[in-house]
Amino acid sequence: MKKALTTLALSLAVVLAMSGTSAARTQVEPQTALKMLNNQNRQFEQQVVKVADNVFVAVGFHGANTSMIVGDNGVIIVDTLKGPASAAKAMQAFREYSDKPVKAIIYTHSHGDHIGGAAAFMENGTPEIYATADFGSAEGGINKDVNPVKGKRNVRQFGRKLPPDQQTNRGVAPAGTHDTDGGNGFVLPTILVSEDGYKAVIAGVELEFYLSPGETDDALFVWMPNEKVLFAGDNFYSSFPNLYAIRGTAYRDVLNWSGSVAKMATFKPQVLVPGHTMPILDPAIAETALQNYSEAIRSVYDQTVKGINAGKGPDQIAHEVELPAHLKDQPYLIEFYGTVPHAVRAIYAGLLGWYDGNPTTLNPLEPRLKARKMAELAGGTQKLADQMSTALAKNDYQWALELSDQLKWLDDGDRELARSVKVQALRGLGAREYNAPNRNYYLSYANELESGELSEVWF
Repeated sequence: MKKALTTLALSLAVVLAMSGTSAARTQVEPQTALKMLNNQNRQFEQQVVKVADNVFVAVGFHGANTSMIVGDNGVIIVDTLKGPASAAKAMQAFREYSDKPVKAIIYTHSHGDHIGGAAAFMENGTPEIYATADFGSAEGGINKDVNPVKGKRNVRQFGRKLPPDQQTNRGVAPAGTHDTDGGNGFVLPTILVSEDGYKAVIAGVELEFYLSPGETDDALFVWMPNEKVLFAGDNFYSSFPNLYAIRGTAYRDVLNWSGSVAKMATFKPQVLVPGHTMPILDPAIAETALQNYSEAIRSVYDQTVKGINAGKGPDQIAHEVELPAHLKDQPYLIEFYGTVPHAVRAIYAGLLGWYDGNPTTLNPLEPRLKARKMAELAGGTQKLADQMSTALAKNDYQWALELSDQLKWLDDGDRELARSVKVQALRGLGAREYNAPNRNYYLSYANELESGELSEVWF
């Protein structure tokens, strides 16, 4: 526990020291960003953490956590990692603490990094596998027709193709994970829980299952009433929550998420086991963290709705919403994984769709025509290119990026210069990002542009 708290304190100290370094909320000096991400790496150093006399959590064997509960005549596994190779290594580590057979497996939700390794835990026999009745609805019914582009964006978000010298982590998971066997060990659930507060005794261990829609619609959390241990799944981890994933997701109902975390807090757990990152072993911190997490999500929602009803658009609201002062300095709410601006835009789109209510944006100009008019406003295409290069030279990377996207459309523009500037601007932004998905996406996209992997429409 002291190690986890030290990690959080180090990241917090860096955040507090960086005030005023950048207008962008997750953009800081490159050395600061790297230091913060390196500190966050300690949240998933590979180890088995004993959190109670009969409960062990394997951290860092893949992106997510897997846990083992030791009962009278067997063990219970909570979540199974992404594939059988990683799961087998975790099981081998668990065997240092118990050699009893696996009597049951519990899926907290249907994201692949929590369910794909189940077969590695089924050494003898066929244990019962518990999940919610709507298991499989993790993506909220998002259209599978967009899986091709979503897959590409997923690779960028997690930096799966980044060279080692550009890798840091994935916000709540290590950068280097064994993914080639992802899903190969998945086994369908056999017991579907539809009753909130469903109770079971497995291998002599009392367990309670509670429905907890949040990051996914099919989530549950597991409560051990005797040991006071709570398994939160992906509704809690040490980072501001990923209320929207930039790989592309259907709307995640943030009110449900906030409510589910608030419900967890009412149990006053002595131990909180998140779906990712280190367990929290201090009862006071565990309860407070859940309360604050819930409040943070609700605050972002309420502020967004207030902005919407004031007639503001998503971009304006995204730049205005802030966590309340008493939550800003909480180490488990640093924006390593999710961000407040991304959450704001997702809430806006989830409640109102794409249109911001401004008639100017009802039927905007076609991109090529807008680029031509931008060039005319700048005094010609060369002037626009000069402004783009000047922005890059001043390390005004976002503006350089936006101007490069104008220049790329112009037939009389230097498209290779625009591409080069975009690559450099993306790397400049990436180096300054401590939000891992943003950083990974910037750097991955830059590499694809430079290699020519991206088509002109993407560029």
